[in-house]
Amino acid sequence: MLSDSWSTQPIPKFPLDQQHEGCRVRFAMRISVNKKKLRKKKYPCHWFGMRVDALRISDCHLCFEERFYLLKAQFSAHGLHFSVMTIMKKCFYRKQYMLAFVCLMLLATGVLKLSDTWKCDFSELGVESLDVWKESCKDKLYQSLKLLPKNSIDCSLITRGNPDAVAQATLIKLEKKLKREPLTEAQYLNMTQDCAHFRASQRFIQFPLSKEEEDFPIAYSMVIHEKIENFERLLRAVYAPQNIYCIHVDLKSSEAFKEAVRAISSCFPNVFVAKNLVPVVYASWSRVQADLNCMEELLQSSVPWKYLLNTCGTDFPIKTNAEMVRSLKVLNGKNSMESEIPTNYKKERWKYHYEVKDKIFWTKTIKTTPPHGLPMFTGNAYIVASRDFIQHLFKNPDAQKLIEWVKDTYSPDEHLWATLHRMPWMPGSVPYHEKYHTSDLNAIARFVKWQGYGGDIRKGHPYPLCTGTYQRGVCVYGAGDLHFMLRSHHLLANKFDPKVDDNALQCLEEYLRYKAIYGREL
Repeated sequence: MLSDSWSTQPIPKFPLDQQHEGCRVRFAMRISVNKKKLRKKKYPCHWFGMRVDALRISDCHLCFEERFYLLKAQFSAHGLHFSVMTIMKKCFYRKQYMLAFVCLMLLATGVLKLSDTWKCDFSELGVESLDVWKESCKDKLYQSLKLLPKNSIDCSLITRGNPDAVAQATLIKLEKKLKREPLTEAQYLNMTQDCAHFRASQRFIQFPLSKEEEDFPIAYSMVIHEKIENFERLLRAVYAPQNIYCIHVDLKSSEAFKEAVRAISSCFPNVFVAKNLVPVVYASWSRVQADLNCMEELLQSSVPWKYLLNTCGTDFPIKTNAEMVRSLKVLNGKNSMESEIPTNYKKERWKYHYEVKDKIFWTKTIKTTPPHGLPMFTGNAYIVASRDFIQHLFKNPDAQKLIEWVKDTYSPDEHLWATLHRMPWMPGSVPYHEKYHTSDLNAIARFVKWQGYGGDIRKGHPYPLCTGTYQRGVCVYGAGDLHFMLRSHHLLANKFDPKVDDNALQCLEEYLRYKAIYGREL
């Protein structure tokens, strides 16, 4: 029973922030001090399952917040302890209010279960969704992983081939004052002193973006020799925690470069520098040996990778990790690499013996024919090879014989893989019948624009002209090359150089990160 002093207390007024539109409160309170009359007539008010006598609400529909405020204000005015526990105790004392308690518990359980569904589920990243909550979660994740733009360009329009956006990016590229100096080895040594901060600040993705990707790890052999920032950007673009990465650094590289690569690699449990480093000479056997050294160590790792991709410092992915996984699954154990009948010009590469000093030299010594009279095929250095294929490189005696035979040829990486891919004793290979010839455009390993082939595709050219520049007959891409490139089926592209056009790399980074999270184009 409430004390008589309640009759002298003013009726509390609701603050403005407690009033809600559409909820108008009209109430009257009558406090009776006549106990007999009170026993005859009560005006019960049920708030939180507690019966409060001598309180009458007439012509009134109170909001929940206003009920709570009124009850709390009256209790506080008389020095009474107001808490949920006090209310619940009163409920327990009255059996008729046990149902109210049970209802409250069920309501609380429902709220907790509902809150679990509100937690972000990142198992469907990279998949388009119409669910508002899932999209909100993706928004938050993308903002935390979004790469900071280096130039003010519209990458969404550039990757869609908008000519005005490409022209604007070209103008920005030409303005020397806007060019940014790349990070140095010393800066990376300083940044990697705190690995957790380095991974977070450089926006490395540190958890698998889908169950499909987690169950399909990929191995990378990365052969590099310079430009530390290029390496870090490439690693970040292809990085996923379930994959495994072997880095071969040219033995001739500067000590500062090697130290910086080791520092970056030490910040990731699945990235390591090859134990056996060799001096890599252009067009010589050492390029293949660098890959073989990494392949051997990758086979010894505990990561059950399915396919191997080999890369160099001027490569960059044009597919997300999820897209790569799906492409590799389609291969179903087959390899994918360029392998064609050689021209007479390329046959000269294995007709003579070559020697290597600081560079490769031709000699007049004619080589013997390939072991077992194997037909030779030509391709390029980039391969997509199954784990079984890589294992047989070291186990199969016929493969070992061919490897030994090509060591003194010119640019052996461009005919060793292409030939092994056609041998029936190699896993994932295809027959050497002419119907199985595979050009670089049909293989998925690498998208390359060769000088002399670009032009109007409506007139039969395989791809548009290079919008960057050429180096050794290969296009170093500009921002205008992205639109066509991103619609090809290749996993990576070559060549990129931020000194030629950093906008191309910036837009590619932004495009891939956005697509990895949202599952749709930028």
